[in-house]
Amino acid sequence: MLDPFQKISENLGHSPEDAKFFWAGGPVEVADRTWFGSMFSGVTAFDTDDGVVLVDSGLEKVAPMLAGMIRSRTQAPVHTAVFTQGHVDHAFGLWAFVQDQPAPRVVAHRNMPPRFARYARTSAHNEALNARQFGGTVEARAHDAQYQTFRAPKLPPNVLYDERVDLTVGGLTFEVHHCKGETDDHSWIFCPERSVLCPGDLFIWGVPNAGNPQKVQRYPWTWAEGLRAMAGKDPESMCPGHGGPVVRDGKLVKRMLLETASFLEAIVERTLDALNDGSPPHVDIVHRVRLPVSDSPWLQPVYDEAEFIIRNVVRYYGGWWSGRPSELKPPPRDALAREVAGLAGGAAALLQRAEAHARGGELRLACSLGDFALEAASEDEAVRARVARLYRQRADHEDSLMAINIFSSAAAYAEKGRPFR
Repeated sequence: MLDPFQKISENLGHSPEDAKFFWAGGPVEVADRTWFGSMFSGVTAFDTDDGVVLVDSGLEKVAPMLAGMIRSRTQAPVHTAVFTQGHVDHAFGLWAFVQDQPAPRVVAHRNMPPRFARYARTSAHNEALNARQFGGTVEARAHDAQYQTFRAPKLPPNVLYDERVDLTVGGLTFEVHHCKGETDDHSWIFCPERSVLCPGDLFIWGVPNAGNPQKVQRYPWTWAEGLRAMAGKDPESMCPGHGGPVVRDGKLVKRMLLETASFLEAIVERTLDALNDGSPPHVDIVHRVRLPVSDSPWLQPVYDEAEFIIRNVVRYYGGWWSGRPSELKPPPRDALAREVAGLAGGAAALLQRAEAHARGGELRLACSLGDFALEAASEDEAVRARVARLYRQRADHEDSLMAINIFSSAAAYAEKGRPFR
């Protein structure tokens, strides 16, 4: 099974050519007295005359290493921390930076505390989602403390804002802007005196994480607006949520931001055009939309992918029903699976057809038939093994980490005769 930490690159360079999603390294000086470090996610430290302003804090597991990077450059206490969002890789590592000092001011959007409350209320659900998202099974992660993080962080926000707040620390200005994007509590930060932009996960050196199949609503339209607003600040350096920094190259930063905005806008507009053409079933919309394609290294499907973003647009503008009449009030899935398998001559015959499609490269169709076979004969160990092979083959042909890991997880579940847990 894949593990996010195993995927982190050992490359410590920080040129734009190697600053990909899993870049790990630092501290990199992005401006005077300003450093960036990353281990899966990034942290930016602005050293001021009144102390450090810290943007994000990393995962709990790697926060001590990130803190060590920053403390190799400055020993000043943390005056203010700003969380760009409430995900576990951004808001949960602050304790490691402030162990020998009083708790600092912690600034975040007003939607962040409700996020933590939702995490606590649905912790087991979220642990299952993350198990699949990172290629494991619920059982494999159940006793691993690093994944039992769906709660409030040790040092939660103590200053909340609505649309924008400007902070002044040590003679520097920090503009903190709200932008619904990957989350509804997302912020981006710009320091004009040092011309440094911290976009959080609004920029991640990959197709924007605006379509995650398992997570709550994302907002690619306002995300694009935020990217254009950031480009309007003309930043010279950018410290992203994931991947390496862009240092003192304002022309490249602007290009990256505007290309990403255009990419999202194209998906949104094409999806709405398809939705407005008679409101067809959702899966038909997915296959009808012509996805934008880019050669730029920051718009490759390394984590999320464009097809999934279509689904988030449809979800926002439509209801829960897929649009397929039989799926409004469907039969129990196992009953339908047994009927389909019976018509095919049994689960084994159905799997033969699935495997033929897989050999021909039709993996979408192959896995759909494989699901029916598994659910019709989940007690048959041979069926389990064959469906697991289909999903491993499917994972091998995917590009985005989400698709790879969800299909890898599906293979593990298939071996146990279960479609999801």
